[in-house]
Amino acid sequence: MATVQLLSGQRIGLLTASASRLGGGVFEAVVIQSDLIRRLGGEPVVVALADRFSAEDRPRFGASEVIHVPLRGPAQIGFAPTLVDALLTARLDCLHLHGIWMYPSHAARRWREKTGRASLISPHGMLDPWITARGRWKKALARHGYERAGWRAASAFHALTRREAADIARESGRHDSLIIANAGPPISVSITQARAPRLLYLGRIHPKKNLAPLIAAWRDLAAADALPADARLTLAGWGEPGDVAALEAMLRDAPPSVRFVGPCFGADKARALAESRFLVLPSLSEGLPMTLLEAWAAGTPTLQSSECNLPEGITAGAAIDCGVEPASIKAALARALAMPDGEWLTMAQAAQGLVSGPFSGERVAQQWGEAYARLIAEPGSPR
Repeated sequence: MATVQLLSGQRIGLLTASASRLGGGVFEAVVIQSDLIRRLGGEPVVVALADRFSAEDRPRFGASEVIHVPLRGPAQIGFAPTLVDALLTARLDCLHLHGIWMYPSHAARRWREKTGRASLISPHGMLDPWITARGRWKKALARHGYERAGWRAASAFHALTRREAADIARESGRHDSLIIANAGPPISVSITQARAPRLLYLGRIHPKKNLAPLIAAWRDLAAADALPADARLTLAGWGEPGDVAALEAMLRDAPPSVRFVGPCFGADKARALAESRFLVLPSLSEGLPMTLLEAWAAGTPTLQSSECNLPEGITAGAAIDCGVEPASIKAALARALAMPDGEWLTMAQAAQGLVSGPFSGERVAQQWGEAYARLIAEPGSPR
């Protein structure tokens, strides 16, 4: 394949707060990024703060080098006093920071200033207005303490979408973002027949995921006797104890066809996606959610809000716009559950067409190979 030699011998650092399931979609994106760098002939070096799942999830990175750095103090800050030294001794040709608002941002800037080598920042949706409006004082401290300096020093920003590039420009004043979508995983199942009316939410339990209107919409359909007898809505995910408790409280008066099953990873996650008729993601804020790409690879169409930033799903006929309000979510659920099998099969095939086409690993790898090679050759000077 023509892209294999683009990064031959180059060591690309992937710096992230968590190289485990605790990192959610960012973790999944880093797993795929590591794999595509290897396929381009490069040497990925994953550097992350150690957490309770670091060792268990290490095999997800295969042959890639992984460095876990001990954390000191609150996990929300991510202070790791040995992180800068770990980056300097890793002999990196380029450093790619995934995620912001934590100490790794400061460490990335220090590495850039000490080495003069190329660095790149992927915010992964963390400059979305919904996110920046929350925890304002903490983000203000981070901006003044280290983020703005890091944003100036970086060789470039990476945006998942044009919309995110606009968010980056608004917050940082930089208009030079590389725009490259997340790559989807390989197609995981063969679609031969329609599935039972099982709908799935899979992801963090967090206010931005907008689960309250989803539960309310399902409750209304159940009360109106408008659900198929065997319809089920499964909520799978993890989150802060307070957010999980709030979800469990919402479910106390929900119909028995709704259930929360807690975290879902590995083989359980793959099985849940492959057995679901639709994945539902009515989010208020996203970057470019890996969960949607994983669902499409499993031949699972999606109900998604525009905040998921994947309009290609709607255009290709692989997704239905569910909006973010109870009424629009209710209408999307009703349409999905009443859909004839033939129409659903067409949607499932369109979903897999997206991850084998515009979101394929090969196509995205080619874009990244060219981007990394260009940055390494012309890293610029820290500003």
